[in-house]
Order: sequence, then C-alpha cells, then structure tokens
Amino acid sequence: MPLDRYLRHEELTQALHQLAVEHPHLFIVESIGHSWEGRDIWLVTATAAATGPARDKPALWVDGNIHATEVAGAMACLHFLQHLAREYGRDADVTRALDTRAFYVAPRLNPDGAEWALADRPKFIRSSTRPYPHDEEPRGGLKYEDVDGDGRALTMRIRDANGPWKTSDRDPRLLVRRDPAEVGGVYYRLLPEGRIDEWDGVTVRMQARKEQLDLNRNYPAGWRQEHEQFGAGPYPASEPEVQAAVKFIAGHPNITGGVAFHTYSGVLLRPYSHHADDTLPVEDLWTYQKIGARGTELTGYPNISVFHDFRYHPKEVITGAFDDWLYDHQGVFAWTVEIWSPQREAGITDYKFIEWYREHPVEDDLKLLAWNDDVLGGKGFVDWYAFDHPQLGPVEIGGWDSMYTWSNPPPALLEREVNRFPAWLVWLALISPRLELFGATATALGGDTYRVRLVVHNTGWLPTYVTKIAQKNKRSRGLVCEIELPDGVTLESGRVRVEAGELEGRAYKSASPSSWGGWGGDMTVDRAKVEWVIRGAPGTQVGLVARHDRAGLVRTVVTLG
Repeated sequence: MPLDRYLRHEELTQALHQLAVEHPHLFIVESIGHSWEGRDIWLVTATAAATGPARDKPALWVDGNIHATEVAGAMACLHFLQHLAREYGRDADVTRALDTRAFYVAPRLNPDGAEWALADRPKFIRSSTRPYPHDEEPRGGLKYEDVDGDGRALTMRIRDANGPWKTSDRDPRLLVRRDPAEVGGVYYRLLPEGRIDEWDGVTVRMQARKEQLDLNRNYPAGWRQEHEQFGAGPYPASEPEVQAAVKFIAGHPNITGGVAFHTYSGVLLRPYSHHADDTLPVEDLWTYQKIGARGTELTGYPNISVFHDFRYHPKEVITGAFDDWLYDHQGVFAWTVEIWSPQREAGITDYKFIEWYREHPVEDDLKLLAWNDDVLGGKGFVDWYAFDHPQLGPVEIGGWDSMYTWSNPPPALLEREVNRFPAWLVWLALISPRLELFGATATALGGDTYRVRLVVHNTGWLPTYVTKIAQKNKRSRGLVCEIELPDGVTLESGRVRVEAGELEGRAYKSASPSSWGGWGGDMTVDRAKVEWVIRGAPGTQVGLVARHDRAGLVRTVVTLG
C-alpha cells in the first residue's frame, strides 16, 4: 500500500491483515485488547516462523499513535512492516533480524483518538476519547473545532485595537508581535477556530475538553495524581489502551528494547523524563548514548535526553511516560521518536526543540512560509479569508493547517519521512543479546558413566540482562540450563536444572585494545559452561536446553558412547 495518505481504522486493519495473508511465514496479526470505544488494538508479530517461534527469540517492541492527532506514528509502523516483508531474503540485516529475532509492532495504540482526528469533520483531542475527569458536557468557552465545515481547524483573527499581533511588512500573511510600546496601527487578536458557547460578548476563554486524558502519562513508572500531573488518569494503567500494552509487554520478557513513534520535532528522545542523566547507572547512560549516536547516523535525527533538552517548562517534568516505564520497570532501552520537523524542512537548523516556540527570529517564520510556497505548493498555510462567525461576526480564518503540516508530515512527504527508521529499528533488534550453542559433548568416564558438558555464549552486543538497572532491580532471571534424561538414564552428579547467571555482551569493551584498563577477571564472561555426570547405555540420546528470557532458547542433543 503506498504511503501517500493517512489510514483510518478500517483501512489500517485491512492493510495489516493483508500483510499476514501475503506473508504468513513472517507475520501474525492479533488483537491485544480493545479501546475505550471498542476498537481492536492490533499487534503484528514479525519473525521467520521457520526458525522458531517469536517467544523463543529476543524481541523489539514498536508502537505508534498513542496521541490522537499523531497519525504519522501508525504509518511509520506500517511502513516498517512493509519494509520487513519486502526485504526479507534480499537484505542481509533484515533477513538475519527476522531469522534470529522478533518484532512486536502495535501501529495504533489509540484507534479512537485517531478516528476523531481523521474524520471528515475532525475533532482534535490530546489522546483518549474517554470522558475524564468528569462525564458531563463542558459549558462555556471556545470549543476548538472546524467551524466552517471545510475539514480543517485553523486560526481566527479579529481586528482589535488592543490585540498583540500585527501583519508583517515583509509578508502580509505573517502575523508578528506588536512592539511593547507601539500604538496607532492595525492589530489583531488570535483565537483557535471554533464556536463560543455561552458567550457574554466580551470575554473568551477556552472550553475545557470533555476528554482530558493523556495516555502517555498513564504508564506506571513515576505515575502521579491529577493534582500533580494533568491527564494522567485515576490510577496507573487505568486506561484500556495502556493496559493492553503493559499486559503484553510484561507478559513477554523476551522484549529487549522498545520504540514509540510520536510527532513532532524530528528527534530521538531517551529517558529519563523526570531525572537528570547522572541518576542513570553510568553504563546504561553510555549505552544509551551509543545507541542514540547510531540512531542519529541512520535517521538524521538528533538524540537527546527528555529531562535535559525536551521539557515543556524548565520547572516541570513529565512522568508516567512509556519509555520511562519500559526502562525503569522492565529494564530495557526504550526510545520515543518524534517524527517530523517543519523547521528543519524549511532550513532552520540552529534551534531548540521546545524553546523555539517561545522565542525565535521572524526570519524563521519567513523561511517556513517560503517552504510552504515552494515545496508544499501553498497547501500548508491557508491565506486569510473572511468568514461570518456565528458569535463573533466578521472574522478571518487562515494560518497553518497544523494537522497536516506541523503535527504530521504532509501526505506527499510522509513516505520519505518514515523511511528514515527501518534501518535503525532492525539495528536495535540485532544488538540484543542472543544465546547460541558454543559446544555440547558427552565424554565417557568408564563403563556406562559419562560427563555431559553444555557450553553456550551470548553473541549479541548487549548483555543478557540488557541494562544495569534491570540487574539492580532483578528484572532478569538469568541463564537456565537443563538436561532431559530419557528412561534408563540417571543423574549421578549435578542438578537437572541449573541457574547459570548472566552473560556479558560486547557493549562495554573499551575503545582501544590495550591493557590500560587491566586484564583482570574472567575474559570469557560471554560464555557459560554447565556439566553433569550421568549413567546410561551407549547410543542413548540426551537432550540439553539453555534458555534466557531475554536472550532466547537453545536446544541440542548429545549421544552417549
């Protein structure tokens, strides 16, 4: 399916199921729950069935569109699945990833909110459509909506002698701030497009939304009550969409990392949202920085800390976010990708992601308008036009069409933008720990007695426990090795089930192969050896199993004699 438009729930459902029909050896589609309005929350499991089930492989979680208007996230997920289908058997990394790892992809965690945003007459809310915190219709104030029925919700400008805005002398479409001491000009007051309920003819305030939840504040890590954080819900994971994700992820300990697609800013965000970098275990911070650097190389997006570089207010923090929960509670590296940067598209490169909206030069706005004219054919910014408002009378409507220019890439640029991510997602899967067989032997000790040895190693870059915080919080059980004794074989020494600890990867090797850091300790920390002494008849086959929740499963057989 070409990615030149945004799909509503029914079309997305059809696209996902069609992928599974066309590629049954790679994809399984299932519903992991239902939204507030009863829509299926679809999840696609992607792995090569011929090489084993997904549960026996390390896996990467990918989701999108938890916020209602951020529909590009769902399309990034769909494009990634199409990329896997197209490149399996052709691209070496994709093939290896699907043969040895798995992906759990939930393209649209919030199908209700997306349906509202994509409706013929859209309604834009932050996240869930469930009424919260009160189940009553709001009264009074301006209700943000498409008041003239053209399918867009833009901006209204009204002439007002005390208005803070005026037209720019460099481009009449552009409104700029009035000088602090300026008088005697033509000035405007700006309002979101919408109707005013119970207007008194003088004052205008925004009407409180009936739907005030933010699903990305409802995850358990750091969850705070409503008086501390707006829209977080009545209790952690109270909302069905978040419950579905939390239940699935918690029930799949083979998940070794996660990426959530949001919009917009054109940036890769990492935890914490509410703590400084020096609160992370230093090895985790180093690893996050290395993963981020590779992400920047592959996607072109900067990688930053939410706490240090992406706070909405310098005195406030975010809690209850997905990536914080996945890192802090599940102990795996998680990222939030903010798709799309209109500023960067317009050639604005030296800017801070949040601070730009508080303060930036007029030249930036002129660059954006020029980009709108030259690249978008004028479709992103709507020239001001007269409208007879039902309460305000004569107004002008226009400005940026935010839904398809700021909140999401314009449809014509969508595929190009989401094509940035598949290579990084595949790489994130391939750095996970992976358990492989190093060797298995049965050595005769005399008579019908044998020493059985199983050696496995972690061939992944990350250690089997994945993060130091997982190790600290005991989120990883460690390696479990078992011997399967057929009838007639007895165990003389050792235990049937042996817990063999964790295996390191290659993530913490120094940059230089020198002895500067010392050679002390075990230099084969990526391997584990388990031995048993058994008694049995020559020719008997004995099964050996090594498994790690995060690194996968190995099965082999040794023959006595």
